[in-house]
Amino acid sequence: MLKQNLQQKLLQKLSPQQIQFIKLLQVPTVSLDTRIKEELEENPALEDLSLTNMTEPEEQYPDRDPDDDYSSSEEHNNEYDEFNIDDYLQEDNVNEYGSRYDQNGDDEEERKEMPIAIQSSFFENLQSQLDLVPLSDKDFRIGQQIIGSLDDDGYLRRPIMSLTDDLAFSQNVMAEDEEVEEMLKVIQSFDPPGVGARSLQECLLIQLRRKDITDPIIKKAVLVVEDYLEEFTRKHYDKLEKSLNLNSIELRGVVNEILKLNPKPGDSNEVSTKQHQVIPDFHISNNDGVLILTLNAKNAPELRVSRSYQEMFEHYDKASQRDRKMKEAVQFVKQKLDSAKWFIDAIKQRQQTLLKTMNAIMQYQYEFFLTGDEKNLRPMILKDIADRIGMDISTVSRVANSKYVQTEHGTYLLKSFFSEAIQTESGEEVSNKEVKKILEECIGGEDKRHPLADEKLTEILKERGYNIARRTVAKYREQMNIPVARLRKEL
Repeated sequence: MLKQNLQQKLLQKLSPQQIQFIKLLQVPTVSLDTRIKEELEENPALEDLSLTNMTEPEEQYPDRDPDDDYSSSEEHNNEYDEFNIDDYLQEDNVNEYGSRYDQNGDDEEERKEMPIAIQSSFFENLQSQLDLVPLSDKDFRIGQQIIGSLDDDGYLRRPIMSLTDDLAFSQNVMAEDEEVEEMLKVIQSFDPPGVGARSLQECLLIQLRRKDITDPIIKKAVLVVEDYLEEFTRKHYDKLEKSLNLNSIELRGVVNEILKLNPKPGDSNEVSTKQHQVIPDFHISNNDGVLILTLNAKNAPELRVSRSYQEMFEHYDKASQRDRKMKEAVQFVKQKLDSAKWFIDAIKQRQQTLLKTMNAIMQYQYEFFLTGDEKNLRPMILKDIADRIGMDISTVSRVANSKYVQTEHGTYLLKSFFSEAIQTESGEEVSNKEVKKILEECIGGEDKRHPLADEKLTEILKERGYNIARRTVAKYREQMNIPVARLRKEL
């Protein structure tokens, strides 16, 4: 049996322009150039003035082909009258949105590309060592397969059986597991020491066995890694002293020897091109106690709608007669002009939103930006800034999560200025970052032979007027990537 129901639903749909703005807002300055280049490649109606020769002659467009059958139609007036070409026109010498912001000469400085040193990669280094070993063609190809199967940290995490199968299927090399094992031992003799290991234990043992194995400290270190690695990682030093019959001085020598080893040998020679290059989106300068905020000049590209496309549209739009192909051409040009205008508007809106948000953050955390002291950070949540600028919390979040500000005290991610409030015994609200700073200072100054447990840290904070539970102290410690007291212990 069919039933008809009347339901009312509240749906919020974003327009293509809103979606474009949201995506642009999330893009940091370091990636904005790439995003703009993509748009320039996709839309010929969009131009970058910095790349355009402003003295180029006006492009002439040919008259209509006399063979085309044009018929006058009233659709011309009805279909295109709402499109105002004046909305797309710009003066050549005016960058109306780029000139509003103080660029402080940053443009030239930031356009310079950072040189990258020519350096052999980790895998190239291993391959060059393999080339120097006298091997049969089969063993050489097995060695290449092993090197290509290593992870970036230098470990081999694929089973030997899988490597044997890969050699058979991809290179038509029929090898036994034992042959691959033998070649792996050759790779494990390469530099950096520890490369080709299949576990942390094997990695440490490879490095220790390349030292003077007759040294009693090295012998004991090998024994610890072979049989007591878990006790070592958990810092159960009393168990190690008892099991190995060591005194505290001997144990300290063994521990120090193991701590010298590299648990990730692949990272030692790896080119650090994967590191994210931070280009600040904002600059805050201190002018005799007055903070001045400027937006990075790269956020104000000199974009405009293509003059040739403007003229093309006018040419087609004014044609008295047109056929289906002409209508399609007019529609295509109009679409590209619309798209270019929307992109320019989205870039403008992005700049205005960035400045508005950062200015509100600067005003809210004025004391911190003056002094650089984290204790001057006020408790601040996303809603505080959203209410000040009259925007949605999600908009502030998008800005805060991906943008950096450069100050005279350092460069910071905007997200780092947001924190929850904690009430002191006097009733004053302070930022939890202030508490974290005190925790960091306490742990930094502790006696590493007797590190401070979370209970003791809680007592210290209470003595200073911060009434915080032990579990909260543990949470803040974990957020700062500081291990528990037992793992901070040193001999």
